[in-house]
Amino acid sequence: MARSGRLALWSMPGQGWVRGSGPAVLSRLRDAAVVRPGFLSAAEEETLSGELEPELRRRRYEYDHWDAAIHGFRETEKSRWSEASRSILQRVQAAAFGPGQTLLSSVHVLDLEPRGYIKPHVDSIKFCGSTIAGLSLLSPSVMRLVHTQEPGEWLELLLEPGSLYILRGSARYDFSHEILRDEESFFGERRVPRGRRISVICRSLPEGMGPGEPGQLPPPC
Repeated sequence: MARSGRLALWSMPGQGWVRGSGPAVLSRLRDAAVVRPGFLSAAEEETLSGELEPELRRRRYEYDHWDAAIHGFRETEKSRWSEASRSILQRVQAAAFGPGQTLLSSVHVLDLEPRGYIKPHVDSIKFCGSTIAGLSLLSPSVMRLVHTQEPGEWLELLLEPGSLYILRGSARYDFSHEILRDEESFFGERRVPRGRRISVICRSLPEGMGPGEPGQLPPPC
């Protein structure tokens, strides 16, 4: 992480949106931390953000979270979508989840204000299963993953508006992940200015939970 004094020399061949501490971590997480830029068209991004805006506007931004992992946010769980948005979410399911995976019936929507950020955290297995997939809307951001036992092993993902990110297995449970605050938002030497960011997050079902079971809002992703 160049901004914290560690020089990053490695990136995924042919992928300018994934970089890491070395070839070993890039190889290890090749299929576990994936970015698909341009997954949404501009029209699809507008469809999703337009559908979410009236509901989000009724909520205030908050500056503390129940597990202290997030700052400057508002969030909701959404299970009813327009036909156009459902079609987009079905594409996410096909791209990110295996045929044997069941998804939680509600989709987690997280709105970060321009100064908002997500602190490093590891997801609890109580809230979501082995795979999460998130659509990024409105603003670019940088997601950083750091190994919980070997902090010298890290990965950074450049999440442009309209991109899809997928975290599976080891990337979810052996690495913390965070969304960098604006003043720290660099991808290598590239400045990535933060604005308001909405993420639309689909999650596989936690083991032993039925798809319609209610629960506390999940940790941020």
